[in-house]
Amino acid sequence: MIEELFDIERYAYRDSTIHRLDARVKIIVVFATIIAMVSIPYSPVVLTVGAIFFIFFALLWALTRLSPMVYLKRAMLIIPLWGIVILFQIFLKNPYYTVYTPVVVLPFGITIYAESIQFAWILFVKFVITISFIILLSSTTKVQDMLDGGRRLGLPTEFALALGMMIRYLFVFGYMYRKIVQTLESKAFDPFDRNLPYRYRMRQIGYTIGTMFVRSYEQGERVYTSMLCRGYGRHSHLFLKKKGFKPSEWTFLVISLGFIIIIPVMAWLKQVSWF
Repeated sequence: MIEELFDIERYAYRDSTIHRLDARVKIIVVFATIIAMVSIPYSPVVLTVGAIFFIFFALLWALTRLSPMVYLKRAMLIIPLWGIVILFQIFLKNPYYTVYTPVVVLPFGITIYAESIQFAWILFVKFVITISFIILLSSTTKVQDMLDGGRRLGLPTEFALALGMMIRYLFVFGYMYRKIVQTLESKAFDPFDRNLPYRYRMRQIGYTIGTMFVRSYEQGERVYTSMLCRGYGRHSHLFLKKKGFKPSEWTFLVISLGFIIIIPVMAWLKQVSWF
């Protein structure tokens, strides 16, 4: 996981049509997609809209010139964690249905309902689409560009500064962890080696975690002192140059937003007309 941390921005430095877009355009499109998916009522229409949105995502991903394996690797790091929560929905009754049809009756009074399975699928589709567009944003936009885009869209300076420092410290923390692990490996220490006493292994792991916290604290103090020496204070603000959209970016933004708005509305109106 730590090694993968250093690859977070590796793909964001590539060059493609999507990479060259202003970060604000990508942020707006991603947030619009998330809001659209969340706003759609829990009904089978979500499956249709989700399929169309995923095709839209696939077209955008193709324009990035990134391998599909990049998307799959990042998605597999996130989906299983929340997939367990979604899986449990098949055992629960939710307020979106009034009639429940039993499908499987398990011991201990556990019953799986057809409506619960449908609800789990709908929730899964919503989750996959939102995660896919977030992966698209993170894979094609540098962190600093994302922060600058957020500030130009109205994100408070304090939030942008805090997020920027958090991201930088995340990498500092990763470098510290890597150095400590390499030191332990050079001394032939393996925490999973059963030939070593269990208490000894736990003690060394405890020392390692404590060392990382102490080093992080000391690094934070050094950075804060350096910032004060350079005139940083509570009223300090970073200069951000104004930047407008190019005609091609306006075109992409308008078409994308129109697509994101029209598709759910048409699908919902079509479903309503069937009833």
